Amino acid sequence: AQIGLLAAIGRATVLVRPRPRVVVMSTGSELVEPGEELAPGRIHDSNSFVLSACARDAGAIAYRVGAVDDDAELLRATLEDQLIRADAVVTSGGVSVGAYDVVKETLAGLAGEEGSVSFRRLAMQPGKPQGFGRIGPDRVPLFALPGNPVSCYVSFELFVRPALRALMGLDPVDRTTVRAVCTDAVASSPQGRRQFLRARHEPGSGTVSLVGGAGSHLVKALAQANALVVVPEETTSVAVGTEVDVVLLG
Repeated sequence: AQIGLLAAIGRATVLVRPRPRVVVMSTGSELVEPGEELAPGRIHDSNSFVLSACARDAGAIAYRVGAVDDDAELLRATLEDQLIRADAVVTSGGVSVGAYDVVKETLAGLAGEEGSVSFRRLAMQPGKPQGFGRIGPDRVPLFALPGNPVSCYVSFELFVRPALRALMGLDPVDRTTVRAVCTDAVASSPQGRRQFLRARHEPGSGTVSLVGGAGSHLVKALAQANALVVVPEETTSVAVGTEVDVVLLG
């Protein structure tokens, strides 16, 4: 209807915000594509598929790159190849303090025309290790997310999705947050960290129930969730019947 109106008043061209092109890649020599046989010590790459779907849901165009091995030169070459079509880059894995944290190793030392990426430990769970910066001559934004599947997903929702929505000028930028009564108790929440717990929100009843545990590898619980219960930094436990903030995921 809006395009019809523009044509009717004689507007041949208009200024628009394009859908951002988002390049998504997982890192880790242990990763194999779904459908391929798993050898000992290998796991299927799920993060790149989740992130690509999240980017499309946010309104972007997603380009999924196959998993990149733990090799600094290979990662650098892959990034250089992809920058030509990227308005933003999202990586997962390699941002902590392990022996094979190739993303941090490769990007932390960038300087000058190569760009600059910084890495931080945030007061949140899941998703403590994070990286952000701009790379390449066009200063393309790069989001370096943790490798654990739940941490990766939650980090995208909290940090990447709002950025993509802002690039497109779309409201709302953030996911909607509502108040609801929690039907489950949270026995222990780490003091000093804001915790995001997977949950099922029931709009008609005004209640929310927790799904699965707090582990960052519990993908099944993530698939069952449609919301995140927010436990503030200063709160170490939540009693049944407490009213909490709930971030709606759909």
